[in-house]
Amino acid sequence: MFLDVVEIHLAAGRGGDGASTMRRESHVPRGGPDGGDGGRGGSIYVTVDTGQTTLRDFEVKRRYIAGDASGGGNKTSHGKAGRDLVIGVPPGTAIFDAKSGDLIADLVSREQHVLLVRGGRGGLGNAHFTTATHQAPRHAQKGEPGELRDVRFELRLIADVGLVGLPNAGKSTLLAALTAAQPKIGDYAFTTLEPNLGVLELGIDDGRRPTIADLPGLIEGASIGAGLGFAFLRHASRTRVLVHVVDASTPDPVRDAAIIRTELEAHNPALLEKTTLIALNKLDRPEAKEREAELATAFRELGLHVLPISAAGGERGEGIAALRDALADLLPDAETLSYPAEPAGVVVHRINPIASVGFEISREGEGFRVRGKAIERLVHQTDFARDESAERFQHELARQGIESALRKAGCRSGDAVMIGELSLEWDDPDDASLLNAAEEAEALELDGVLLAATPNNDGESEG
Repeated sequence: MFLDVVEIHLAAGRGGDGASTMRRESHVPRGGPDGGDGGRGGSIYVTVDTGQTTLRDFEVKRRYIAGDASGGGNKTSHGKAGRDLVIGVPPGTAIFDAKSGDLIADLVSREQHVLLVRGGRGGLGNAHFTTATHQAPRHAQKGEPGELRDVRFELRLIADVGLVGLPNAGKSTLLAALTAAQPKIGDYAFTTLEPNLGVLELGIDDGRRPTIADLPGLIEGASIGAGLGFAFLRHASRTRVLVHVVDASTPDPVRDAAIIRTELEAHNPALLEKTTLIALNKLDRPEAKEREAELATAFRELGLHVLPISAAGGERGEGIAALRDALADLLPDAETLSYPAEPAGVVVHRINPIASVGFEISREGEGFRVRGKAIERLVHQTDFARDESAERFQHELARQGIESALRKAGCRSGDAVMIGELSLEWDDPDDASLLNAAEEAEALELDGVLLAATPNNDGESEG
């Protein structure tokens, strides 16, 4: 089975934990902290493998996980980095974010590679946190988890010539006549269930070897998912020349051609701008031969270049040599032919707007959500089971201005504050001071009411 679209899950490796150790050697009574840093987690890259032609390798395995790093050790020894993972894909593979649909990269040449998920940073050991006033810190950072991402690979065949047409128009027969390919051929619709590729021989003295693809038959409505054609319309985008194979023996070949052109335009209007030849096929049949001149005139009036052929005769069939010569004239020189026709080979870089402002706070359910690359990384790297680490985290909230921003957003003691996967119950000492002041004011007010309602011995109320 030809597999050209697949979704996979990627998980980068976790960074190693920093060590919290003290130097212990004879004759060194106060060696101080010597905890080393954790290693960086493994990342996942994608590169072009020119030996692949389909995404079949991803048919079963849909999860790829890079290696975790090891933690730091004593004597400031650094942890070992996690193993990177490199995934090979065929030339012409476009990579999209499965959640947002954004294009990540479009890979066409051997030199291209792209980082898809980055391994987590290793935590710093306690040797980094020594200060003049704190000579023996126990605080060390935990390793940061690696990035997670679901991506979609879409293969778009890189072919110089694409054969399109309705089912049973004779595309596979024409491919066999023009090249050494041996596709499955049958006198019924949808014989071809997957694209076939062949190499077009232009002549002994011609050093070019363009590729030609037989794309499965389109039907009316293919651009919105009908039939098999929808799955293969994307492959037409990378071709230089489209050969539209039309069965001249049908009741209305001109309408048949219009159906295909409508579907191409609906999928991508730029497809109609590609150089297109009309291969008027099956002229070996008497009913088609009788209408050859009439049909050729009708297509020429539409501004299309028509070549009458009979693919059933093989490479010696009527018009095959003329079609080969026409393609040779339309295709570029060998150097240009070595590059893909469609502008591609891009890696898209996007700026995270949250990262540029530091953090943002929003309501989420009954609590508040804090988003920001730096603070979320700090959450992952803080060991809350260690009091010193928890205190440092609290200090960072104040230093980065998150505490004051939460107050302005309306966060009060008892509210839930979520940062990454961490959920905290907010405990603000300022709220306690305000509460005590309010309680005192309320008590004074009540006390005054009670005094005002207490009568004296003369039956008059005391003021």
